[in-house]
Parts: sequence; structure tokens; C-alpha cells
Amino acid sequence: MTNISLKIRDRDIGPEHPPLVIAEIGINHGGDLDVARGMVLAAAKAGAECVKHQLHIVSDEMTEEARNIYPPNADVSIWEVMERCALSVEEERQLKDYAESLGLIYLSTPFSRAAANHLAEIGVPAFKIGSGEADNLPLIRHIARFGKPVILSTGMQSIETIRPAVEILRSHGVDFALLQCTNLYPSPPEIVSLGGISELRAAFPDAVVGFSDHSIGPDMAIASVALGACIIERHFTDSRYREGPDISCSMDPAELRHIVDRSREIHVAVRNVKARSVPEEAVYRFARSSVVADRDLPQDHLLTEDDIWARRPGNGEIAGYEFDAVVGRRLVRAVTRNTQLRWSDLV
Repeated sequence: MTNISLKIRDRDIGPEHPPLVIAEIGINHGGDLDVARGMVLAAAKAGAECVKHQLHIVSDEMTEEARNIYPPNADVSIWEVMERCALSVEEERQLKDYAESLGLIYLSTPFSRAAANHLAEIGVPAFKIGSGEADNLPLIRHIARFGKPVILSTGMQSIETIRPAVEILRSHGVDFALLQCTNLYPSPPEIVSLGGISELRAAFPDAVVGFSDHSIGPDMAIASVALGACIIERHFTDSRYREGPDISCSMDPAELRHIVDRSREIHVAVRNVKARSVPEEAVYRFARSSVVADRDLPQDHLLTEDDIWARRPGNGEIAGYEFDAVVGRRLVRAVTRNTQLRWSDLV
């Protein structure tokens, strides 16, 4: 295991620590601050340590051409989606204050220079950069100048196209994490790349690596931990009966609790070495075999393979794996079938 890690507020994140599960509220609140607060509370009650929002200052984020661009998971333009769902900068501050009053780490993704400036002003402990901005080098450079840790999603990018963004983060001396991601909402398993987690770890050994999941169900997120994901990010909603472009790939409180608990279990299990554990010793004593006589044998008999066998329990003096060391030895006493042999019986 590598010792690479980063710290967001008082939470250490890396291979030596349980995975950080980020509940991304994103735009699931539909632009309603009270709904957003309810989602934050539901995430906290379900065991989340961290919630994430998105700050959309549409006039600084897009040009008028966006009014004619329709995302695959919406029936209106991307401009209208964000205009409908955006909270104001003051509401963003209120949501952050509320989340932190519940003991949560509050993160938010800026999609523009103005949004990054505002998030810095209200004191977010780190920045999350979405996959769509993974090659927006001016914005990444602007965010890196704040000197805060950065979590960068890498959906729609190759290892090579990620490198310029990584070099910016390195040159500014900020700690950073890279999240494997597939940007289809939802993502079917045939296009989800869990293998990308291993590729990121190999290509960027100084980065904490995680998984931003847009699949349906908890399986991909949980599996990512076994491959080294230190961060799991999933969209979150207090109810799947809400409407919105990201609801289909969002976890609800029950699934969030499941992912938090199971990811911690897998984090422990994946670090256990291949060895017999202390609790297994009692099992081993009966499950193991001992070398026994396979028929009645007289004193002074020269033992062959046909004379002996290995049978449970394993409390005999000669273990089954020592079978070959018994062949060719001579008995100093007569034994009956199924007698557990001892070294003192042999010369």
C-alpha cells in the first residue's frame, strides 16, 4: 500500500484510511434551498461524512449558444437546466453553513471562474472539478491558485489528456485526487471502466484515486474499493420519486448507508494478508487432516503409501501435509486402522 494521502478539513483520505463516500446533491434539489437542506440532512442521517453541491453562475459559465444544446438526460437546453436548478451564491453559503452544522464536510463544484471565486470566499475546504472541466486548463489553473486540495473527475478523458491538468495541480503544489468516471446518466455496466482506477493509480502514483459513479445500484461503487478507490462519489437524493436529470443514477439514504458500511468492510478485507488468522486456528484444528494407519499394521512394518492415509481431525501429531515424510519409515509398535501416527512410532 502506498502512503500517498490528502487531507480535507480534518479527514485524511488515502489507501491507509476508510474510503470517503461523497453524497453529491448536485442539482437534485431543483433549485429549492429547503429541498437541498432536506437532502443534506438525509445524507447525514444515512452516515455520509461529506456532501457535495454544484455552484452554477450561468452567465459566467456559458455563452448564449448553450440555449441550443440539449443534454442526453434532459428535454430542455443545458442553459435552462442550470438556470432552473441553480441556487444563488447566498443560498450556497447557507447550504454550506447548514451542512457544517451537522458535522459534514461541504464541497462544491465550480463551473466558472466566478463560482470558484465565491466558493473560495465562503471557505470551502477543497474544490471538486467535474469531468466536463477536466481539460478546462484556464479554470483548473485559476482554482489551483487558491492552494486548496482538488478532487478532479476524469470522465471522457484518456490518461494522456489528463496529464496537462495534473501538471497544473503539481506545479501549484496542491494535493489532489483523480476520480475514474463514466459520464452517461445512468452508465450501463458495459461502459463503466473499473479498470480505469488501476490505470490512474499506475499513471499518477502521487495522486489519491477514487471513483465517481453514475451506474445504477451500489455494486460498481463497492467493487471500486477492492481496486484501490479511496473516494466514492455518487449522486444522492432523499427520494427516487423526485424528477430531475440525475435522479436515475442517484442513491437514496438506504443505498448510501449500504455503500458506506460495505466500502469500509472491503477496505479492511483488502488489506488483510494471505495468512491463517487467529480466529481460524480453532477451525484448522478440526478441518486439517492427520496421518493415520489405513489398515492394521504389525510392529517393524516398513510403511508404504498404501499403508497410510490422511484423515480429519487435525489434532494428530503428524499433519496430512507431512504424508511423504512418513513413507519409508518403520513402525516400532503395532497399530490398528485409523490410529493417528506419532513421530515416536517411527524409525
